[in-house]
Amino acid sequence: QVQLVESGGGLAQAGGSLRLSCAASGSIFSINDMGWYRQAPGKQRELVAAITRGGRTNYSDSVKGRFTISRDNAKNAVYLQMNSLKPEDTFVYYCNADIRRATDSYYRNYWGQGTQVTVSS
Repeated sequence: QVQLVESGGGLAQAGGSLRLSCAASGSIFSINDMGWYRQAPGKQRELVAAITRGGRTNYSDSVKGRFTISRDNAKNAVYLQMNSLKPEDTFVYYCNADIRRATDSYYRNYWGQGTQVTVSS
């Protein structure tokens, strides 16, 4: 069984910072792309940032210059440093990863359970 467990969400004031963490656990052989998505109630989930195994990153225009994604391949973990937060960054944030289990010859896509980020003005 593979799981993605997020932590680090919470309440922040506008202009403040939060750091999200996500760790993959289980019988993992390899992890390819990892990323963070966010979703508001009744809306589609949207990509915030993604990072390849080699460290190449991609950001949505709405967070460029404010958020930084990083990963630690040895720990099977991905992080999202969120600076200069705005009230419009208030969402549930989800971790996502393409993971190959030790018993598989292919990659599956996994989601974390989500963590709430609320930014007050």
